Amino acid sequence: MTFDPDAAAKLGSGIFGLPHTRAESRIVLFPVPFDATTSYGGGASGGPAAILRASAQVDLLDHQFGAVYQQGIFMEEAPPWLSALSRTARELAAPVIARGGAEAGDQADAAIVAEVNAASERMNAHVYERTAAILAEGKVPGLVGGDHSTPLGCIRAAAEHVARHAPEGLGVLHVDAHMDLREAFEGFACSHASIMWNVLARVPGVTRLVQVGIRDYGANERAVAEKSGGRVRTHYDFDWFTRLSRGERLEDLCREAVEPLPRNVYVSFDIDALDPCLCPRTGTPVPGGLSFNAAATLLGVLRESGRTVVAFDLNEVGADPQGEDEWDANVGARMLYKLCGCAAPR
Repeated sequence: MTFDPDAAAKLGSGIFGLPHTRAESRIVLFPVPFDATTSYGGGASGGPAAILRASAQVDLLDHQFGAVYQQGIFMEEAPPWLSALSRTARELAAPVIARGGAEAGDQADAAIVAEVNAASERMNAHVYERTAAILAEGKVPGLVGGDHSTPLGCIRAAAEHVARHAPEGLGVLHVDAHMDLREAFEGFACSHASIMWNVLARVPGVTRLVQVGIRDYGANERAVAEKSGGRVRTHYDFDWFTRLSRGERLEDLCREAVEPLPRNVYVSFDIDALDPCLCPRTGTPVPGGLSFNAAATLLGVLRESGRTVVAFDLNEVGADPQGEDEWDANVGARMLYKLCGCAAPR
C-alpha cells in the first residue's frame, strides 16, 4: 500500500502515523517511562505514551528540516518491567522526597536510597544496551523519557561508539532550564538533577558539555562548570535575553554555543528549557526559557554546522493523568520531530 504523508494517521500506525518497520528505519526511538526521583511535579513516566498519541497530529513536511519522515522513523515498545520498576522506585522515594531528602545517618532512609539507586542503575543498564544495539545497526537512537535521569546509559553508549573512530570525543548539547550538575539530590545518586554530573564523572569520552537555556541552578553547580577547565560551557537564559534585547542575532548566539562542540554530538533536550507556557506539566517548570522557534533555530544551526548527531533524547514531557489535555504532548511530539530532523543521517 502506498503511504500518503498528507493523509490522516491510521489507527494502529507507528510514531507520527508512519508505516515504517524497524528494519526500514534509520532513526529508532525507544521509550523509557521512568521517573523515580522527580522532586516537584510527577508525570514524566507517562510522557512517552502521551507523545506517541499526540504524534499522529504532526504534519510530516517540516518547514525547517523538510520531509524528515522519509528517513524512516520507528518507535520501539517499552518493556513492561520498566514501568513497574519506575512505579516501585517512585513509591519508595516519595516519602524521602516529601521530607526534603534523606537524613544523614538515618538507616531507613539509607536503605531506601540504596534501593532506588539500584533501580536507577538497572534502568541505566537497559538504556545502555538498547542504545548500543541501535548504534551497532548503523541507526540513530533517540531516547524518549521519562525524567532526565534516563539518558545516562544512552550518552555512555554514544561516547563509547564515537571513541572507536573519533579521538576528540563526544560533545553534549544540553538544552535545559537546569544545570543538572548536583553530585546527588535528596540523597539519590541517579537523580534527574544529577544527570550531567554523572556524565562528567562517569563518561570520560564526553569531552565538551555545552548548556543552553540555563536559568535555575545552585552555587555548587555553577562552581562545577567554572572549575571544569573548559569542559563545560554554560549559556545562561538571561544573558541571551539581554544580548538579544541589545540587538544581537539569535543565529549568532546559537553559532557561538555550537562552535566548541566536537564533530560528533549528542543532544540532550529537557522540555523545561522551553517557556513553561509550552510545557506547563513538566516536573520543574521555570519562568523564562526558549520559544519553540528559538529551540528549533538552535537545532538548525547545529545541523548546518556539519556536525553529526550520534544520538539524542527528549525528556520531562508531563502527561495529563486524565489523558484529556494533550498540550504538553503536542509540543513534545513536535520537538521530537525537530530532533529527528536535526539528527537525520545525511
